Amino acid sequence: MSETIIATNGLLKTFKKATAVDRVDITVKKGEIYGFLGPNGAGKTTTIRMLLGLMKPSGGSIKVFNKDLKSHRIDILKRVGSLVESPSYYEHLTGRENLEALRKLLQVPKSRIDHVLSIVRLTKDGDRPVKEYSLGMKQRLGIASALLGDPELLILDEPTNGLDPSGIHEMRELIKSMPEEYGITVMISSHLLSEIDQMASKVGIILKGKMIYEDSIEKLRSRARPQVRIRVGNGSAAKSKLLSSGYVVEHDEEHIYVEEGRDEYISSLVATLVNQQIPVYRIEEQRQSLEDIFLELTKDGGEAHASYSAS
Repeated sequence: MSETIIATNGLLKTFKKATAVDRVDITVKKGEIYGFLGPNGAGKTTTIRMLLGLMKPSGGSIKVFNKDLKSHRIDILKRVGSLVESPSYYEHLTGRENLEALRKLLQVPKSRIDHVLSIVRLTKDGDRPVKEYSLGMKQRLGIASALLGDPELLILDEPTNGLDPSGIHEMRELIKSMPEEYGITVMISSHLLSEIDQMASKVGIILKGKMIYEDSIEKLRSRARPQVRIRVGNGSAAKSKLLSSGYVVEHDEEHIYVEEGRDEYISSLVATLVNQQIPVYRIEEQRQSLEDIFLELTKDGGEAHASYSAS
C-alpha cells in the first residue's frame, strides 16, 4: 500500500451560520495527482487553506505525512509547496531576483534557483523583469516559488485560471511531470473537469461543502453508459416495429437509441429493421462524457450523488 500523504477526517469549517466545508474526508496517496474538483464556491479554497494551516478548522482532523497538522504544523509545512490563488511578486525585479528573496527566507541552497527555473522552463527568462512576463509565465514562476523548498507535496489552487490554451497546456504538462520525474505528490483544485481529467489519477468532487465522490479517474470514467444511435428513415415507425419484436428502444424523428450494446443484439435489431424495409443509414456508439457524469453527480444540488459515491 502507498504511503498516505494527506488524510482528513470529518473536516469542518463554519462561518457564523454558514457551513463552508461539511465533514469532508480526503485521502491522498504518495505519487498521486489528486484532482480536487467542484463548482466555484463549493469549498475547495477553504479546504486548501485549512490543509496549509492558513485557516483553523471548526472540527475534524488533518494529517499530513501521517502527522497531525495541529501539533506539527511547522515541520509539515517545510515539506509542502503551494500556490493558492494568484501568486504575488515584486514586478520590478527579475524572476531570478524574486526567487532569491524567497530563497533567503527558506534558507535553501542557491543552486535550487537554477533547478526550479529549469523545471518550469523559465531558464531563458529568469533575468527578465516579472512585469514583462505573460500570465502563463507568472503562473510558472509561482510554481517555481512553490518548488524552491524542495517539497514532497505540492498543493495548487486553480493554477490554470486565466491562462490561454497554450498556457493551460504548459501548466498541465508541468504538473503531470511532477510525480514521476521529481517524486512530488500533487493536489490540484479546479472547477473544470476537462482539466482534471487530463492530469489527475484520482479525483475528489466537492459540492456545497460536502464530498460527493472520491475515487480513481478510471472508475469515474467507467460510469459512462454507452448508447448505440441508429439513424433510420422513420424513427417512429422503426420504434413501433422494434417494440413489437421485443426490443427496448427510444427514438426521435430520425434516430433509434439502444442502451443494450452487445454485438449480437445490435446485429439482430438491424436485421429486423432491414426485413421491415426501414432504411438504416448509420450506426454509431455514443458514450457519456466525463462532463455529463459530473453534471449528473452535481445536479439538483447533489441529491443524486448517493448512487455514485465510491464503494
